[in-house]
Order: sequence, then C-alpha cells, then structure tokens
Amino acid sequence: MAELGSKGVTAGKIASNVQKKLTRAQEKVLQKLGKADETKDEQFEQCVQNFNKQLTEGTRLQKDLRTYLASVKAMHEASKKLNECLQEVYEPDWPGRDEANKIAENNDLLWMDYHQKLVDQALLTMDTYLGQFPDIKSRIAKRGRKLVDYDSARHHFESLQTAKKKDEAKIAKAEEELIKAQKVFEEMNVDLQEELPSLWNSRVGFYVNTFQSIAGLEENFHKEMSKLNQNLNDVLVSLEKQHGSNTFTVKAQPRKKNKLFSRLIRKKNSDNTATKGNKSPSPPPDGSPAATPDIRVNHEQEQAGMTEPGATLPKSPSQSSLPAVVVENFSATVNGAMEGSSGVGRLDLPPGFMFKVQAQHDYTATDTDELQLKAGDVVLVIPFQNPEEQDEGWLMGIKESDWNQHKEVEKCQGVFPENFTERVQ
Repeated sequence: MAELGSKGVTAGKIASNVQKKLTRAQEKVLQKLGKADETKDEQFEQCVQNFNKQLTEGTRLQKDLRTYLASVKAMHEASKKLNECLQEVYEPDWPGRDEANKIAENNDLLWMDYHQKLVDQALLTMDTYLGQFPDIKSRIAKRGRKLVDYDSARHHFESLQTAKKKDEAKIAKAEEELIKAQKVFEEMNVDLQEELPSLWNSRVGFYVNTFQSIAGLEENFHKEMSKLNQNLNDVLVSLEKQHGSNTFTVKAQPRKKNKLFSRLIRKKNSDNTATKGNKSPSPPPDGSPAATPDIRVNHEQEQAGMTEPGATLPKSPSQSSLPAVVVENFSATVNGAMEGSSGVGRLDLPPGFMFKVQAQHDYTATDTDELQLKAGDVVLVIPFQNPEEQDEGWLMGIKESDWNQHKEVEKCQGVFPENFTERVQ
C-alpha cells in the first residue's frame, strides 16, 4: 500500500472509483429498463451530433489532403525524371541545351515550392483545426458520466425521502451529494453548451480559408509552370528549325514482299493481253490446244462461297503458267459476281468489300503492287485472294475514286499500310 501511496494513488481512492463505476452501471441499467428516469437535453444532444459530423468531415478532409499532397509529390518525381531524360537525350551541340537545363532546374524548384506551401498553408492548418477535437470529445464523454452521477444521486435522495422509515442523517448526506454532483455536471455542461455551437459555426470559415489557399496556390503554380512550358516549347521549336530536315514522320510497317506475287502483279500490268477487270479472255482459235479450257477447281473459294460447287474457271493463255496460289479475278464473270463477306450482291462496291478506311497521312508507293495515298483518300478494303500473301500491318484495297471511275478490281487494287489510315465505315 505504501507503494501505491507513493504514486499518489491510495486504496481508498481506488475503492471510490470502483464504487462510482458500479453505481453508474446500475443507474444505466435501471434507465434502460425504464425503472429510473434520465435527464435529457435535446439541444445539447444536437450539438453533440453536429460535433461528431464535424469531426468526421474534418478527418476525411485531412486524409484527402494528405492523399493530394502525396500525388503532388509523385507528380514532382515523375516530372523530374522526365526532365532528366530530356537532359540526357539533348546532345551538347544542339542549340538551347543550357536553356533546357535551366528550365528543368526551375521546374524542380517550382514543384518543391508548391508542395511546401501546401503543407504550410493547408495541411498544418488542418492539423491545428482537428487538434481541438480530442479534448472536447473527452469532455463530452466526461459530462455524460457526470450526468449519470447526478441522476443516480437524485434518485438516491428521492428514494430516501419517500421511504416509510426515514433516516434524517442519511437524507441530509444524500442531499449534500446531490448538490455536489449537480454542481460538477452543470459546470461542465455550461462550458460545452457554449463551445460546441461556436466550434460548429467555425467550420464554414475554416473550409473557405483552406480551399481558397489550395486553389490560390494551385493557380499560381500552373501559371508559373505554363511559363516554363512555353519557354521549353520555344527551345524545341528552335531545335526543330535547325534540324527540320530530320523531322519524325509516320512510317509503314516493313513488308516481307512476296517476290512471286510482286512479279505476277508487274507481269499483269505490263502484259497487254492479260485479263482486265471483269472482261473475259479472247477465245482461242478452233482446234488449237487451248480450245479446250484447262479446268481447275479452287476448293478454298468453294468453301468460302466464292464459287458454286463444281464450277470451272476458264483460263487465258497467260494464266496457264501461273502457280495455283494465284487465281485471276475474271472468275467473277463466270459466277456473276465474286461473293464476299459484306459485298455480296452490292454492285456499287467491289466484290468481297469489307469496310472503308480514310488516309490520315500521305503515302508514297515503293512497289508496283502498292497504292499511292494522299491524306483524305478513301479506300475500299477487300480481302487478299491468297491470305498467305498478306503481310502484317498491310491491307488490300481500291481507292474509292478509282473504283467509281473504272469499276475494275485488278486495274485499281493494291496494298497499303494500315497505320496510315483510319477506319470510317
């Protein structure tokens, strides 16, 4: 016990605290069971509800503000890395190198200044604002306990007064304890009744100041950053003017260029006797070996619905020496029209038409089987006769203007890089 006394805690004090807890617990049970009335203050309860709401909102704002600051820091690091990359690729003999490095330094300083001002003018103010809530919350809880003590003392005093056998000494003592409990409760209650409404009303000014600070800092930051970005743009424009001949351009994906297919295309373009569009080849003289057409059944076309089962395709003399992988489109004259996925029966579109694309950039053809494109040209995309001839990133098509003028597939078709175009239909 001596050890307890050295710490300012005595056995009597411990026993008194335990007794208070038991008395409060009993009082709360009686109140919940409806066997004892409870002192109510609706105005104060509303103040407590407002306090809890204000605390919740403030805590959320503090959390979101910290998240915002973390994002600013992350953006600072990302911007710093990006500028470091620019400094590394900016060669020493290029004009504007020193200016670009200075801009990068100022960019870094601007981010640091922005982050620090957000901490000073927003986060620290937020922390100060929330710092007053724990003490008030503790006092609200203590007021609740003192209210229970007051109700318990009141009920005890009333029970002694209404007892059949009255003990004046006990009644006097109970009255003394009631007056003491009431005084302690009312002192705490009056203070909180004044502080809670004042705290609740202060939230408006705090929110205004906080968000005005953030908005003002962000506005100034973006203004200064805009100036740096404009300066960097001027430096890069100067660099571009000096090295304008090396401007980056869109390039097509390299082609494997099937040599056999290219030779066949060139041969057909140069051979005046080759079949043109949908025109049938001239029949050979009677009795000649070619009078009886060579019959070839293309099973791939038959399965795709491009020819009817058992149909035969006549061949011109120039075709008789071609490999089986290349079949002339003049077969369309035999079957009426080549059947395709979305071009079946559509006379205004080439056989097998799939969709339209529009050129977004000029493209200069590098081989005889390629289309020459100007930005804005519309191309009707059709399938390759032999899918194995299609290189990755390349499509087969006919410029819409050529198709409208000639209506001939073989005369107008050609391959083109897909990344130079954009699908429009």
